[in-house]
Amino acid sequence: MAKVSFIGLGIMGTGMVGNLVKAGHDVTVWNRTAAKLKEIEKIGAKTVSDPADLLKDADFFMYCLADDAAIKDVITGGHNLAAKVKPGTIAIDLSTIDPQTSDEERVIYEKNRVAFLDAPVFGTKGEARDGGLWIVIGGDETVFNKSLSVLKPISETTHYMGKSGNGAKMKLVGNLLVASQIVSIGEALSLAKNAGLDLRKVLEVAAVADFKTPIYAGVGAGVIKGDYEVNFPLKLMLKDARLIQAFAKRFNSPVTIASTTEELAKEGVDAGLGELNASAIVKVISKRAGVDLVE
Repeated sequence: MAKVSFIGLGIMGTGMVGNLVKAGHDVTVWNRTAAKLKEIEKIGAKTVSDPADLLKDADFFMYCLADDAAIKDVITGGHNLAAKVKPGTIAIDLSTIDPQTSDEERVIYEKNRVAFLDAPVFGTKGEARDGGLWIVIGGDETVFNKSLSVLKPISETTHYMGKSGNGAKMKLVGNLLVASQIVSIGEALSLAKNAGLDLRKVLEVAAVADFKTPIYAGVGAGVIKGDYEVNFPLKLMLKDARLIQAFAKRFNSPVTIASTTEELAKEGVDAGLGELNASAIVKVISKRAGVDLVE
């Protein structure tokens, strides 16, 4: 089995580390919030207090960080770990970030003869815990194939997207689709409530008709119960909406859904909902519509 160094014990990273350990890999972890390290030791991972200690003998250097600022602090600046990884290691960035930031990583790694994959993940806390993430990967295909031993334990499927950067690009395209579904179910349920429809029956139809999606089912069921337990926080949805717009602007490609999502998510974050699940954007929509969706 491989020696894996891992950074990032947030909602997603903790589950990924657990599944890498279960698969038999020798996993060593560092996290910027040291308090989380004690918990990860209980599942069989090793921990270090100095991130440089991660890099000595690793076959794979994997990390899942919250945003571009975290990447620049830990990987390309600040701790500058990208410049310290030993040649022959495979570095895998599982974060959702701007493709330009991903390209900056690649350049540093290539200078040091370190192979690099941009491999952001689709899914939330439950999929990370259960090894059911969907991973989109950019980079050299030979490197991708060598990395399947550490990608498969954390995923339901892996999707090789082609050259470096294509994984990061696909993640933003996919997140645009996710945003459109969360916003549309919020608007649909708010309209249905204003029109006097039974929301449970609305969701029954949404579960079987040709527009059904797991997001409609999951978000819809949570909303009518008033359940916004965090799987992916609204504050990160706001971050992603801004990333999508910046990315699309480079191609002069319209992303009106991302613009709407940013407006709604910012309103929610400003109202103190940022730590709730991303589905809390529906609370903003229903408030604008003057309805309470809890049944």
